[in-house]
Amino acid sequence: MSEHETPEGEPTQTPGEPEEPVFDVDAVPGGLRAALEAVLMVVEEPVTAAALAAALERPEAEVEQALEAIAADDEESRRGFALLSIGGGWRYYSRHDLAPAVEKFLLDGQRARLSQAALETLAVVAYRQPVSRARISGVRGVNVDGVVRTLLTRGLITETGVDEEHGAVLYGTTPYFLQRLGLRSLEDLPPLAPYLPESDILDQLIQESDT
Repeated sequence: MSEHETPEGEPTQTPGEPEEPVFDVDAVPGGLRAALEAVLMVVEEPVTAAALAAALERPEAEVEQALEAIAADDEESRRGFALLSIGGGWRYYSRHDLAPAVEKFLLDGQRARLSQAALETLAVVAYRQPVSRARISGVRGVNVDGVVRTLLTRGLITETGVDEEHGAVLYGTTPYFLQRLGLRSLEDLPPLAPYLPESDILDQLIQESDT
């Protein structure tokens, strides 16, 4: 009998091996519906019912039914957000008829000055575009998710494509960025690029951050 098997032949946990967290949807207050709402609050892209079902270990048909029920309740209560199925994936969106309120908030936010972190991140994007979040983080040495979202909201950067090798979203600057800086093109940027790490150094930094 192996040292890591029970007398009945069932494998036991290896000594020192951390236990995997056990998640039981039924044990959560609110059950499946609450679990779905929690997950959908943090996704950045629409997620399929199949992916949600796999993550929560529930039948896809049950998950699909729960999603439709949530969407119907949100619509009936006229909340500021709506759960929509677009392109086969589910995600929360602000309600269409409240777009003017959202637009006003975003435009007001554009008048605020950028933080030092945002300026540094914007510089990396400007000189290394198209560039992924991982590469930006490699240069700055910190997580840049929040700052990237801010720059996207301000209209200073935009998604330009996807890295074919890693599947990461790539970012670049916008015409609005050039307008705010009074530049005709990216060629008018000051020659600062030579002072940023080269691509091979960035790759090394990214690999070290993942270990």
